[in-house]
Amino acid sequence: MTKSSDTKNESSCSSCPSQQKGRRSAAAAVQDQLIKSTLDNIRFKLFVMSGKGGVGKSSIAVNLAAALSLKGYRVGLLDVDIHGPSVPHLLGLTGTLESKRGSLVSPIQYSERLFVVSMESILKDPDQAVLWRGPMKTAAIRQFIADVDWGSLDFLVVDSPPGTGDEPMTVLKTIPEALSIVVTTPQEISLADVRKAINFLQYAHANILGIVENMSGLICPHCTGRIELFKTGGGKALAEKYGLEFLGAIPLDPAAVVAGDLGKPVVMLDEDTPAKQALLDLADSVIRTSENSLEATAGKLKKEDQ
Repeated sequence: MTKSSDTKNESSCSSCPSQQKGRRSAAAAVQDQLIKSTLDNIRFKLFVMSGKGGVGKSSIAVNLAAALSLKGYRVGLLDVDIHGPSVPHLLGLTGTLESKRGSLVSPIQYSERLFVVSMESILKDPDQAVLWRGPMKTAAIRQFIADVDWGSLDFLVVDSPPGTGDEPMTVLKTIPEALSIVVTTPQEISLADVRKAINFLQYAHANILGIVENMSGLICPHCTGRIELFKTGGGKALAEKYGLEFLGAIPLDPAAVVAGDLGKPVVMLDEDTPAKQALLDLADSVIRTSENSLEATAGKLKKEDQ
């Protein structure tokens, strides 16, 4: 066989489906190892989700992450809402991720103990639409974990788009030990979707940390009295029905609008407000419940045995 024919055969082999599949499998195995290495350095992984949009899930995720950092914990905030990332706007963040060493990139540092990654952080134009389908979204979320140098974290808070689509499924598959926090509002139309979300989490064998009731009454800006705009108590009743932890109720507060315009979490405002105190209490509840979770205990025992 001539040298030219050998070269031709090698070229044909390198492009055949079995060779390409083998290379993809090898690359996936390397990425799996990177993901495992990253997650091993994170004590608690919190997955914030909701059954429907418009319940303030991202606001809860941002303020929870900020509150945990204020309490002295090192926190990562990962926004996996590929099509409508809102975390950068809620934090007033601009700019893109910067390469560090090799293929690693550094998260954006918001404060001394809070680090952020969002889909918007890799777009040159924040108004650019992301026209991705399932496989590309899955690949992006895996890269956000594998290729970002998160370092050692006490908490990683993952903000997911509403519903039970590709992004939540990818997060739960990539981070099986994640503790899910389900956000709802008190009215029945939201609770109906939350019941579906809980069913989804149970089907996926996910760990449910508890339920948060957002927009739990409106705080009057004049007298600071509570108005039951959407009624209250629906989230707590739902938690009791399913035997889940009720993590807290967060009221509607005009201060949240001010904070959003400032690009600053409510918990980081100087003045004390009902929403700020409720969110700080939520962080305390999440810390306590996470530390007492069976998953955390199992993980601790596993590390001690190694």
